[in-house]
Amino acid sequence: MLLYLNGLFVGLLILANIVAVKLFSIGHWAVLPAAAIIYIFTYPIVDVIVEVYGKETGRRTVQAGLITQLLALIFIFITIQLPAAPVFGHQSEFKTILGGSFRVIIASLVSYAVSQNLDVYVFNKLKKKHGTKKLWLRNNASTMLSQLVDTAIFISIAFGGTMPIVALMVLILTQYVCKFCASIVATPIVYLLVGLARKTEAKNSSLLS
Repeated sequence: MLLYLNGLFVGLLILANIVAVKLFSIGHWAVLPAAAIIYIFTYPIVDVIVEVYGKETGRRTVQAGLITQLLALIFIFITIQLPAAPVFGHQSEFKTILGGSFRVIIASLVSYAVSQNLDVYVFNKLKKKHGTKKLWLRNNASTMLSQLVDTAIFISIAFGGTMPIVALMVLILTQYVCKFCASIVATPIVYLLVGLARKTEAKNSSLLS
């Protein structure tokens, strides 16, 4: 089960980076990158891993995600630099969609590294305090705090100096509200995945004994 969770986690990270260039709006009050609807689900996956397999396993998953993102960026850069064939008439569009800006890329990596490790730390602290009880509390508390840090860091690095501070704060607030609501909605998914992971581990243990 851990293998599948790690694969899902890394896959969602890469997919989020690919679609990040697309912006969408919720009514007239919130503008979010398309990556947000994918990236928010990486936190519950890490929480499931820490809950079932422990803090160190969760940290290794986060590290693997960071390394994979760096490798993906390197290979994307290489593919962009390859000379386009005469029959390929969409080189500029290809570069626009996959290239991104250096500042946004740095913002994404820094916010990821800080927020995901914070999520692991907070979740593990609460797990030590409550044991197997109150999974909903440590899942939501760690995710909501980490999402706030992630949003604040990303927007500050990516857009700081390009707009008034008030506009930055509004952008952070509106995006965080959406992520906050999504975290609550994802709670049943965490319970489902934790149940499946524990059932799988119990089955594997019985086969080995």
